[in-house]
Amino acid sequence: MEQRLDYAKGILGKEIKVTDFTKDGAMIDVAAVTKGKGFQGATKRWGLKLLSHKNSKHRRMIGTLAPKRPGYVRPTVPQAGQMGYHQRTEMNKRVIKIGEKGEEVTPKGGFLHYGQVVNGYVLVHGSVPGPTKRLVRLRDPVRKGGVTLKEAPVVAYISTESKQGA
Repeated sequence: MEQRLDYAKGILGKEIKVTDFTKDGAMIDVAAVTKGKGFQGATKRWGLKLLSHKNSKHRRMIGTLAPKRPGYVRPTVPQAGQMGYHQRTEMNKRVIKIGEKGEEVTPKGGFLHYGQVVNGYVLVHGSVPGPTKRLVRLRDPVRKGGVTLKEAPVVAYISTESKQGA
């Protein structure tokens, strides 16, 4: 336990590279804050069906808040409120490639809403929460899943054609 504490104190405040804790082909968890969408109604926020067109007052609301008993609205009832800008963790994402030169993956004209990649990069299989340029945390997987690969996946081709038609 003392060795672990000394190690933690030793790296405190220092930069930790992604290669220090993972490698190509390994699984990681990705945590970030999702895109914010502000205050939204119940239909967009929870994906409710629209009510009948014969409904006299509103179509984009829930049909009922609750039964008569219990005499309160349960917290599981879908209602309007803040949508997005929540912290979410995507579990078990495969690391496809870790690279040092950003020119290998940057398309002509740069990525939309980002630009040129000039530092090291990590290619992850699947989605990553949040908008462009938002801070993303990578960590070892909490719930082990997926197949353990014996060798790293081979990336045959990375398209560097323009994504903007430039």
